[in-house]
Order: sequence, then structure tokens, then C-alpha cells
Amino acid sequence: MLRNLVILFFLSFLLFVNTGCGSKKVEKKPTHDSVSIKDVHTLSNGDSIVFEHLDLDIKVDMVGKKISGNAHWTINNKNTNKDLRLDTYDLTIDSVWVDGKKVAFRLDSPIKFLGSALHVPVTANTQSVTVWYATGPNARALQWLDPQQTHDKKYPFLFTQSESIYARSWIPCPDGPGIRFTYNAKVSVPKELMALMSAVNPQESNDSGVYRFVMDQPIPAYLMALAVGDIAFRSIDDRTGVYAEKGMIDKARYEFDGVGRMVDNAEQLYGQYRWGRYDAIVLPPGFPIGGMENPKLTFATPTIIAGDRSLMSLIAHELAHSWSGNLVTNATWNDFWLNEGFTDYFERRIMEQMMGKSYSDMLWELGYQDLVTAVDELTLTNKKDTWLKLDLKGRDPDDGLTDIPYEKGSHFLKLLEISVGRDRFDHFLKQYFNQFAFKTITTEAFLVYMDTALFKDNEVLKSKINIKQWVYGAGIPENCPRVDQERFAKVDSERDKFLADVEPAHLNTTEWTTHEWLHFLRKMPPALSVLQMKKLDDVYNFSNSENSEIADLWFIMAVRAGYTKAYPKMEEFLSMVGRRKFLEPLYGQMMKSPQTAEMGIKIYNNFRKNYHPLAQESLDKIVWKK
Repeated sequence: MLRNLVILFFLSFLLFVNTGCGSKKVEKKPTHDSVSIKDVHTLSNGDSIVFEHLDLDIKVDMVGKKISGNAHWTINNKNTNKDLRLDTYDLTIDSVWVDGKKVAFRLDSPIKFLGSALHVPVTANTQSVTVWYATGPNARALQWLDPQQTHDKKYPFLFTQSESIYARSWIPCPDGPGIRFTYNAKVSVPKELMALMSAVNPQESNDSGVYRFVMDQPIPAYLMALAVGDIAFRSIDDRTGVYAEKGMIDKARYEFDGVGRMVDNAEQLYGQYRWGRYDAIVLPPGFPIGGMENPKLTFATPTIIAGDRSLMSLIAHELAHSWSGNLVTNATWNDFWLNEGFTDYFERRIMEQMMGKSYSDMLWELGYQDLVTAVDELTLTNKKDTWLKLDLKGRDPDDGLTDIPYEKGSHFLKLLEISVGRDRFDHFLKQYFNQFAFKTITTEAFLVYMDTALFKDNEVLKSKINIKQWVYGAGIPENCPRVDQERFAKVDSERDKFLADVEPAHLNTTEWTTHEWLHFLRKMPPALSVLQMKKLDDVYNFSNSENSEIADLWFIMAVRAGYTKAYPKMEEFLSMVGRRKFLEPLYGQMMKSPQTAEMGIKIYNNFRKNYHPLAQESLDKIVWKK
């Protein structure tokens, strides 16, 4: 018992050191958060030198596909280090200046995944470090699109994707989630284009091509973001709006109509939205993920534009990150579930509030199906990758971007809600977001906080939940909660009728949402016959679906069944979609059979250039076996 008290005291002390002052003080005057354990994915020494503020002055060369300029860091060398280290990846360093004086610097040899540490000599009195640099051709964060790769096909486009450790490929920085700083930026772009960042943004283009940005709340480097293109803006309400290419803006505005109400509903659940405006930009097709929660400006895939607002739970997810992730951040990528598990849970609570419990129950069940699939796949290679607390040492942190942190994390929180009661759990989460606002937190520190704030020494309840198995155990715990299957039970009944040779036109599907259709298709036998596929397609026109979630699943089924009628539309789909969630399983299915592998290679060779570098990396392994 004494040993347990000593351990609890020690963890509580680490928690106190990591959290510092109250949230209001942090919001007025940002403070630096250093993690209590070593972040193995940053080569910087942001754990001992305080990087207070970044002034970024860059020029974007759309023809040469290069960013160049300088990053001016204001620092506090409180530990009197003699060496300041910054993360870089494929950057050319022109010169380095310390307090206005040019100094010699050293750039280490590259380390796989991590890049090269930039060493700068500093003293105890050093206040600023300025690095003049240019990006290289292998910048993992940057996707340069030629005009024909955009929606409007008129001007080039650039966007960044800095998560997880890719900010270092376009800014020399301390690139770890536990290191927060404020920033200002001056960005020069061609005069016909507009620039946006994860900051206070313009709503109209100007004549100079020079844009200035302010982010006065502390964020980690993975939330640094930039988009440059022929962009238009539409307001939704007084604090929300949407950006997109001019030919896409009207569709985007229609789809995003309910976003203002989403923010209101999120605030009702867990407190004030603290970032000023909440805007989103719908990017060109090459964006590799569904959405990125860049503060003040969510980056979103065009695959959510379905014409019926049916895929907007993705925006609820990115909005929820304004609390879980952006406001309270995982200290290292091993603690990634603290970002994504909380956000998945919050997303479904928002959707329940807006659409009703039966709707959110479908999201929970589809998420559970994803969790089962992820556990089955990961168990074949590394069972520890099914833990919530990951071990990514020596690996690309993207290896942890599976459904485990999302779905196992959110189901753990769902279990906590059920175990202690919704009112009590909501109070706990709201308190948690306030307590750790603009700070970082480890898994261990969260467990200590949860033990004190939620369980209050209720050992019986803690034992019943089996926290250790959830956080440090493999697979899906036996007490994983399942939701009401009312709506999906009706879908199962209609699927059974179809498999018993009832014609599709006679099925009761008239009021189905996207989620019911996904469940209908997901639970089909592994390979339907060509005749069965044709019957479904003739009635429901799946091959021509404008809903990317349904289309991708249908094309996977088409490859399995050898339903060649869908192949031309599948190729068209792959020419326009850059989201890894869709590309990887579809190309993966084609590569399973010699009959379709040749087609997959041909399609990939034709459209690889349309995909983001991160998507290319994963798809090269699938298609080219590299």
C-alpha cells in the first residue's frame, strides 16, 4: 500500500510539473509545455530550451515547387544550453544567425524517418535564432499540384500535411507534439493566388500576393499548415465559413451549412470553443486523409462532398479536435489515443445531439467493426500495436495511425461513461479540457488525473473496468461496450432477403442513410456473384455513386467478384481521389489476384502523380512491392 502511495505521489508530481498554471493564464500568455518523458521522434532539444515564438517569412515558388525564406525563433535558454537543436528534413540551410550575428552551424547526417538535427551554438543570454533555408524535392509535408491536378484546372495549388512529424520538411522547428509555441507569418505567393494558414485568415485575396498571419495561442509544430491556390470563401455564420476552389465553393457551402450549429452543440457538451473562428477548406483531390484539425482552419478532403450532407460527421470529428488534440495534446506519438480516442467519442456525442441516438449508434457500430478488423490485421504482425499506449521507438510514428487509437480509445471512454454515468463523465471531461487547456499530457499522467477526478479511490469500479487491459493490453477487452443495433438489425433483415434471392427493387431501403448502406455492403459474403452485383447495380447505381464511402466499398466488392462493368468507373474514381483510406484497400484488393494486379499497376502508374507523397509511400509498398 505504501509503495502504491509513493508511485501515485510521484506520478502526481510529474503531472503537476507538466501542467503548470491554470488555463486562463496560459490563454493570455502562452507558456511552454515540456513532456515528462523523452519524445523519441524529435531530434530537437525543445525539452530543455523554450521555443516561445516563431516569426516565419517565406516565399512560395509555385513554378519551382519550393518554399524559401527564414524562420526566426524567440527562445528562452533557461538551462544555459550551449547547443540548440532543430528538426529538419530535406532542407537546404543557407545561413544561421544568433541574436543578429551570423554563426557556424552543423547539420547531422539524416536518420531514417527523423531527418537531420540542425545544431546552433547558443549561450545563456541568447534570445533569438534565425534560420535561412529552402525546402527540398522530398519534403514529405508538401503536395504541389499542377493545374490539371486541381478541381478547376486553371492554377497550381499547394497544401501541407504536417502531422505527424512532417512540419520539419518545410520549417526548421522543434517538431514534437509536446512542444508548443505561438507564431506570426508573412507568406508571399503569386498575385493571382491566395494563401491560408492555421491562423487568423483573410476572406478575400489581395493584389500584392503578400499575406500576414497571427496565431497567438500556443500550438505544436504538427498543427502548422499552409494552403495556396485560387481560393474563394463563403460565410456560414458570424464565426464559421468554408473555403474551396472557385468551381467547388458553392457545393462546399451547401454541404457545410450545418457547421455553425455543430460548434454550438459542441460547446453545449464540453465548454467554450477557444480558437475564435472555425473555418474549413475543401482541398483538391490529392489530400491524403479525411481531414486535418489545423487550428482555426480544418483541412478537408473533397470526398465528403456527397451532395446530401451525409458525410459531415468527419467535420464533427475535426471540430472535436479543437478540444481534444489542439487544446489538450498527446505529449508523444505513443500517446496518440489521447488525441484520437477522445475525438472519436466527442464526434459521436456531437452527432447524437444533432441527429439522435439511433444515428450515433450506427457510427459506434461501424467503428466497432473497424476495430475488429484492425485488431485482426495487427495481431498478425505485432500484438502490442493493439495497445492504447504504443511503443513506436525506432519506427515511423505513422505506424501508429491505425484504427486502434481511434476506436479502442473511444470505446474505452464509452465504457467509462456507462460505468460512472453520463452526467458525471461529462463533468469530468469538461473539467479535463479546462484543466489541461493549451498543455500536453502523457497516458500515465491522464490515468493519475482520471483516478483522482473520476474514480475517487473506488477500487471496485476500477477493477470492474480493467483499465490496465484497455491501456496496456492487446486486442479488444471482453467488456467492450456495444450499442443498440435497432437500425442495423433492419438492414441485416433486408440483406438476408437479398441473399435469399429477393429482387433488390423489393427491399425496404427508401429512408436509409449512408451508414445503413455501408453496413448493408460490409456484411455481404466475401464475394458475390457477378449476377448479384449486376442486380444491385441496376437498382441502386452503386458504380456511379457520388458518395465516396459507398463507391470505394462497392469497387472493392467489384474486384472481388470480377464485376468488370464497374472497372471504368473505378478507374475514374482512382484518378480523382487521393485519400489513403480509400486508395490502400482498393489497390490492395486488386493486388491480391493476378487477374486484377496488372490492372492495378497500370492504373497506379497513370495516377500516382496525383497522390500526396505520404500516399505514394504506402501505395508503393502495396502496388510496386517496394
